[in-house]
Amino acid sequence: MWDFEHDPTPEIAGNFEVSYTVPSICAQSLREGTADIGIIPVIATAAIPDLAILPDVAIAARNAVRSILLISEMPIEEIRTVAVDTSSRTSVALTQILLTAFYGGRRKLLDMAPSLPSMLTACDAALLIGDSALTARTQGCHVYDLAELWRKHTGKAFVFAVWAVRKSALAEMKPGLDLAGIFRRSRDHGVEPGSIEQLARKWSHRLGLAEADVTSYLSENMHYQLDAECLEGLRLFFDYAKKLSLIPKVPKLKFLESHSRVGTAHHRR
Repeated sequence: MWDFEHDPTPEIAGNFEVSYTVPSICAQSLREGTADIGIIPVIATAAIPDLAILPDVAIAARNAVRSILLISEMPIEEIRTVAVDTSSRTSVALTQILLTAFYGGRRKLLDMAPSLPSMLTACDAALLIGDSALTARTQGCHVYDLAELWRKHTGKAFVFAVWAVRKSALAEMKPGLDLAGIFRRSRDHGVEPGSIEQLARKWSHRLGLAEADVTSYLSENMHYQLDAECLEGLRLFFDYAKKLSLIPKVPKLKFLESHSRVGTAHHRR
């Protein structure tokens, strides 16, 4: 979102209205047609028809991600119930896939607010996502990084979220608007060292983390390209999700091409 937040160009300022929420609500907004573009959990692409995926940009991890954690007071093999933060349905599905495929079978998942003490009181383990995971106090607990476990067992990168566009919105967009290029350039500007430095300074204060920890998270743990390695991991995730009936069918992803008129950001009509 770098270019949308830092001196946006007339092209951005004149064509987009931006709002923020958790990924699962972004997906709901696309499904309901109240948003035209959103960064959504990848599992939502199997449930929302007529989406085009912006190429090359993603929220992914090639190993440990640090912000998607399964936390328990017992070893993972002994877990029977998991309290899950539902802000990203992809992470919830990944939890069930890992436990079922590699750690003994399907578990009972219970939706809960992301409070680690309450979650561990109610269940054997807790799934924390995002800031809650990064700032969790996990002393004395077993902590499992889900992206790291995925890499360990599959050898693949993992894609958590992608930018998706409603196809019905594209016909209403300004002709020649290069959505793919706009978001790709914004990503590129955001991962420049100076940008990472600014973000680390801002978010270390907000989260109570050291700037070095935020810097390493943004520059080493997160991966922002939807490259061939990530697409392989994504296809495997969909295969597992279908086998476990977490999705009705494996989605056929359709990608937006540069300068195509196939447009959370809301297109300003």
